[in-house]
Amino acid sequence: MFPASTKTPHKQPRKQDEDSGTEVGEGTDEWAQSKATVRPPDQLELTDAELKEEFTRILTANNPHAPQNIVRYSFKEGTYKLIGFVNQLAVHYTQVGNLIPKDSDEGRRQHYRDELVADSQESAKVVISETENLEEDEEPKELETEPGSQTDVPAAGAAEKVTEEELMTPKQPKEQKLTNQFNFSERASQTFNNPLRDRECQMEPPPRTNFSATANQWEIYDAYVEELEKQEKTKEKEKAKTPVAKKTGKMAMRKLTSLESQTDDITKVSQAAKIVERMVNQNTYDDVAQDFKYYEDAADEYRDQEGTLLPLWKFQNDKAKHLSVTALCWNPKYRDLFAVGYGSYDFMKQSRGMLLLYSMKNPSFPEYMFSSDSGIMCLDIHVDHPYLVAVGHYDGNVAIYNLKKPHSQPSFRSSAKSGKHTDPVWQVKWQKDDMDQNLNFFSVSSDGRIVSWTLVKSELVHIDVIKLKVEGSTTEVPEGLQLHTVGCGTAFDFHKEIDYLFLVGTEEGKIYKCSKSYSSQFLDTYDAHNMAVDAVSWNPYHTKVFMSCSSDWTVKIWDHTIKTPMFIYDLNSAVGDVAWAPYSSTVFAAVTTDGKAHVFDLAINKYEAICNQPVAAKKKNKITHVHFNPIHPIIIVGDDRGHIICLKLSPNLRKMPKEKKGQEVQKGPAVEIAKLDKLLNLVREVKTKT
Repeated sequence: MFPASTKTPHKQPRKQDEDSGTEVGEGTDEWAQSKATVRPPDQLELTDAELKEEFTRILTANNPHAPQNIVRYSFKEGTYKLIGFVNQLAVHYTQVGNLIPKDSDEGRRQHYRDELVADSQESAKVVISETENLEEDEEPKELETEPGSQTDVPAAGAAEKVTEEELMTPKQPKEQKLTNQFNFSERASQTFNNPLRDRECQMEPPPRTNFSATANQWEIYDAYVEELEKQEKTKEKEKAKTPVAKKTGKMAMRKLTSLESQTDDITKVSQAAKIVERMVNQNTYDDVAQDFKYYEDAADEYRDQEGTLLPLWKFQNDKAKHLSVTALCWNPKYRDLFAVGYGSYDFMKQSRGMLLLYSMKNPSFPEYMFSSDSGIMCLDIHVDHPYLVAVGHYDGNVAIYNLKKPHSQPSFRSSAKSGKHTDPVWQVKWQKDDMDQNLNFFSVSSDGRIVSWTLVKSELVHIDVIKLKVEGSTTEVPEGLQLHTVGCGTAFDFHKEIDYLFLVGTEEGKIYKCSKSYSSQFLDTYDAHNMAVDAVSWNPYHTKVFMSCSSDWTVKIWDHTIKTPMFIYDLNSAVGDVAWAPYSSTVFAAVTTDGKAHVFDLAINKYEAICNQPVAAKKKNKITHVHFNPIHPIIIVGDDRGHIICLKLSPNLRKMPKEKKGQEVQKGPAVEIAKLDKLLNLVREVKTKT
């Protein structure tokens, strides 16, 4: 057997350099040549700085051509609704495939067929390889039988042909599965819309009974007589309990009796209806009620002696929409009930007036509602009889409303014959009963009169207590008479302990200290303000201190024994009202026409307010009045659009003395008086030095 390597394929010998003996490749001349860069003709010529400049482009997956206003029908709500989510997919190529899951029956069958075909191909390869091996074993035997013959030449030539064919034929590359370059898969799911269901329940019908009777003239007559006796008994009870109203005409009495007979059945349900209404409102305003009861602003711990006001309820009524809040007063017995007077401060826009009483238990609708022909400018509720409300009108009349009576007319009303004022009544105040146990109250008006009104039987009897006169304004007439310029009273307040002492503020900016005993002289005069005095108020603890505010933007605190103010605060806007806090002698609140509420605490900061906060519903609204609740840490403010807002004071606005170790915290009026006296003594020392 001859080796197959005796004949090798012919190859061209490589050239060698005669001098160096190194091999030289075929492409040496090409690499030796210098390569020149080829530029396209339309290429821009840029500098190095322009080439180094980077341009960033952010590619997003949002489709710019996707519609943004797709509307679909909602079967649940029964309307067309705008779809917020828009599909941003843009399809560039699709192809329908025929893929079959491996776990399915058809997939198992195909897999089984592929295995059978693969087994058959392997068995065929094994048979072919065995036959080739047998043929190779037989060829050398033939060569050995005839040595030296020319049979070896064709065998070597055949081997040479086989190797050349194998070298010349290129190998076919294996088939590779192309990967998905985008690697994108779209998945979607659809949920079923819940079907709408109606639930109904049936109540047991109320029990019914058949009633039948025969009536004759005598039975009808007896029924009428019993009804008249009931009405007379109710009238006698009212006369014994409350002051009797004026007698009205026969026609009015007939209307009242007819209304009472008709409303007998309604009054039985009214109490239950009112309770249900309060329950519904309590559920509606539950979050506000929770804030009123429990919320305390935790941020006050990190504020530097500053506080905030938390808005709670807002009270408004459509019938009083275009009227201003002219008076506020809490009920002395029912702490959640307060009265609101509606009118107008504009001389050119005088119309009707209203008296509403709201409860914090029902902020959506007033408990009592009374209307009047003239605007209500002031009101006051009696301490011992909380159902009696005294009001003063813009036309100069005063009236008393009785909340126990269902009709909307006042129980008592002044007239031109009974000495009504000739100018608007700016303030009314209830006084203690006189020697005959008759109810009485005072009123002040722009006509310069301070009048005492007494309820005698069924009439209002008036007595002029004092007539305000401007000092130094007397003019002599040629006939020898003297004319005095009348002072226009705007506000007054009575001393908490000394019954006969009271203060009166005027449009001229002066404050007069007066006595009920002297009708022609003033005890003292204070040059308080440059414009009209809007409010005057004694301190509830300290007997010497009172406060005043004016349209000249200032609030002043006075000691009535000194003619100069102790503290002056400029609030940068006309001050509508001021009020002392019932829990501290050094805390008071003021409201201005720019819609802000200012709360001061002299014990914390003597120079500026510790809370300045806009509280008006709108920027244009002017705050007209403010009032503290007697027991709860809240205030109510009213504006010139008829809105009343209830606000809760944060803990910094009602700081109480801290407890010291081993010592009890002293509380009471004496502590409050000492606290304010300490501040006043500092100011008095400075004034005496100057």
